[in-house]
Amino acid sequence: MKISPGKLWGMRRLADPSGRWKMVAIDQRMPLFGPIAQRRGVAEAAFEDVAQVKRLLARHLSAQASAVLIDPIYAYGRAIPELPAQKGLIIAYEHSVTENTPQGRKSVPIPHWSAGQIRRIGGDAVKVLVWYRPDAAPEIRAHQEAFVRTAGEACRAHDITFLLEVLIYPLPGEDPAAMEANREALVLDSIRPFTDPAYGVDIFKLEPPGPIHQVPDPDGPGAAALQSAYGRMAAMLPRPWVMLSAGAEAEDFARSMRYAYRAGASGYLAGRAIWSQAFSHFPDYAAMEQALATDSQRILSELNALTDAAATPWHAHPGFGDA
Repeated sequence: MKISPGKLWGMRRLADPSGRWKMVAIDQRMPLFGPIAQRRGVAEAAFEDVAQVKRLLARHLSAQASAVLIDPIYAYGRAIPELPAQKGLIIAYEHSVTENTPQGRKSVPIPHWSAGQIRRIGGDAVKVLVWYRPDAAPEIRAHQEAFVRTAGEACRAHDITFLLEVLIYPLPGEDPAAMEANREALVLDSIRPFTDPAYGVDIFKLEPPGPIHQVPDPDGPGAAALQSAYGRMAAMLPRPWVMLSAGAEAEDFARSMRYAYRAGASGYLAGRAIWSQAFSHFPDYAAMEQALATDSQRILSELNALTDAAATPWHAHPGFGDA
């Protein structure tokens, strides 16, 4: 496959010199709003608290990352001064609020926000999160597919890398445990529509096709079946891919990455697995900074060592050959 100059530059900017992606996510909004409000004893998280948390994450974690993912509302103004200029910059496109209907979730862009604006303020890539269930109502699936297609067309028009994150979710009234029991099929079938080149995806950001917590030892007796699931997922993908941590703790995420790297993943784009322990100290900012400088740095170092040893450089993915 060919790749345009702008997208090629973005892919390179996100990677380390060897072509491996070591990307830290600090674009989270909903996962921060609730805990911050609860610990402050207020109904709604204050802008200043959310922005300050993101500033500290950028300050302490960007040095070891090849790229950082931020949101434009809370993080951009505070995080940009903390990011070394040589680091890649990914900026979120999707609104943290979804339209929740009896048939499923509908995603929308951040109001008054676009791929063109992301390009203009210095982004190397546009990140789009789509909530998707292959068994949702046809009109829900059609809306979500159109949402992704529109974003892909805009990224193509502005010649900027398009990074798509696909997440499953419980349908209204569904027991989350039932969804987890069918996780592999749901994850794979949620990715499948977006493998069509018409969507223009350059990088896939994916959740595990198996357990997120209590992940089996990759060298243990239960590893073969899970490794096969990762292999089936990888075989579907026309472009290189990274793993997200999905709220896993660091040890479980490292295990998931070992499966992913054996299947050909080119790195990670993770947040809470790296910094959730430090964030647990909020609102004690001094304790949070200390944990970011120690615990989170250790987690990143270990992830990066694993990535150096086992990840497939993005340009070695079959979709690119020797691009």
